Amino acid sequence: MEDRNKENRELVRNFYHLALNLRKPEEVAARNYLGPYYRQHNPNAADGTGAFIGFVREFTMAFPELRFDFKRFVAEGDLVAVHSHLIRKDGDRGVAVMDLFRIENGRIVEHWDVLQEIPDSTANDNTMF
Repeated sequence: MEDRNKENRELVRNFYHLALNLRKPEEVAARNYLGPYYRQHNPNAADGTGAFIGFVREFTMAFPELRFDFKRFVAEGDLVAVHSHLIRKDGDRGVAVMDLFRIENGRIVEHWDVLQEIPDSTANDNTMF
């Protein structure tokens, strides 16, 4: 089980980095990171590989300096959670992002995400990471 968890973590890390940080969603599709279907739970994105490529292209064009700083990956069975810091441009406080991916037969087939803007001040001294 631990080997599968490790493989799934690496699959998602490589997929996410290649698609968004390196801005190569077409390569993600060509390398078969996505399964024969790709179900999207983000209300701003449609299902399917083509829709994924289009969404990433639009997102990275809207924020050409964006980058994801991965904080942690947690895998359990067919699920991988990613906690990351999305920085849209230099000087941006950014967004805390939690993504959840479901893996089937070594490919990503489903995605959920939750985003939270990082505020200027907080009620505690803890960070969001």
